[in-house]
Amino acid sequence: MKKSDLHQTAKWKQHLALALPKTCAEGCVWIHACSVGEVNSIAPLVYWLLEEKQPIHLTVVTKTGMQHAQRLFDKQIYISYLPWDLPGRIAKLIDHIHPQLLLLTETEFWPGMLSACKQRKIPIIGINTRISDRSFPRYEATARLWKHWLKPVQVFLAQSNIDAERLAALGIEKERIQPVGNLKYAIKPPKVDTSQIRATIDPSKQKPIILVASTHHNEEQQILNMWTTWKQIQPDLILLIVPRHPERFNDVAGDIESTGKPYCRWSELSYTDKNELHEESPHKNSLPEDIILVDAMGVLQQLYTIADIAIIGGTLAAIGGHNPLEAAICGRGIITGPHIENFREVMHNMKTEHAAIVANDATDMEQAVLRLLQHPDELRELHAHATHFISKKNDVLKKVCQVIEPWLPTASQH
Repeated sequence: MKKSDLHQTAKWKQHLALALPKTCAEGCVWIHACSVGEVNSIAPLVYWLLEEKQPIHLTVVTKTGMQHAQRLFDKQIYISYLPWDLPGRIAKLIDHIHPQLLLLTETEFWPGMLSACKQRKIPIIGINTRISDRSFPRYEATARLWKHWLKPVQVFLAQSNIDAERLAALGIEKERIQPVGNLKYAIKPPKVDTSQIRATIDPSKQKPIILVASTHHNEEQQILNMWTTWKQIQPDLILLIVPRHPERFNDVAGDIESTGKPYCRWSELSYTDKNELHEESPHKNSLPEDIILVDAMGVLQQLYTIADIAIIGGTLAAIGGHNPLEAAICGRGIITGPHIENFREVMHNMKTEHAAIVANDATDMEQAVLRLLQHPDELRELHAHATHFISKKNDVLKKVCQVIEPWLPTASQH
């Protein structure tokens, strides 16, 4: 059986609680984060808990979330898939890992999980809590149920005032809601050799690089259409396309091929997670094409550190956008399309601080990038504003930790 098939089998066994994971000693802090974005956001908190000598068990839902958690935390914490919220399934996991505290990320509200924790007197704290524009009407329509289901949560640490208001609209008492800010502000830039990464993409280290991050269906085609215009102004331009979901890598490759534009895949280049260049790599001294499809997970944050222009995907398509702070912490202002609902308050603040450009449509985005290519001084200002914006938001982790600390298990409980 292939390794991927073995992983998928193990994944489903854990989802059904047919196989229980390895875990730490009793008295752990249980953190639940659905997928890659949530895992990224809780990383600073995980590292703080490790400094506090707290044993941690992290549960995730998706395969990509599992892989990313393993890359970030290696063997420092225990990681498993969350069982489905079916009668007895989550309770079986809880009785196995014996948590003393549950930290519930964003809107991972599972009634069975909440009820099982309440029965076992396990305190719950909602961290980085958010209710999106898209999901709020559904929550509001069933507010009476959610008010009941969310009673076991001691406090919600909301990402924004808007999220705090939406929680209150569900009937949550205001004294149980604290808008402390988005934990994603606390993410640190990756410790990488930027010179080496850039050399992998551009041995001359002089070509401008446009990074299009977390793209969805049809967005790549729109970007490729813009690419023709950009290349006329900047002939040595390099384009990095990073699809949001790995299952789309081959489809995106087909889309690029259909345009007739030459390209190569990231997996064909010589860069590795260890920041090493393979001597035998055929691309060590030259880059075959100016369009690179990044067909790998876990490298986006590193690529932000060498991008000259960063475009956030999920904003030309009606997805709602992805985390702009991952670029900002690397000192990169960003360009998006009009669909920024998932990060409405963050984007409002970034726009106010001149750290983001929100295009009305694809044509507007094309012109915005064109202007930055023609006016590098404006591009430098955009990045400088992003750096300043992030520097003013570095107290979020401290606020979260101050709330969580009294609830942490004592050393005698470990």
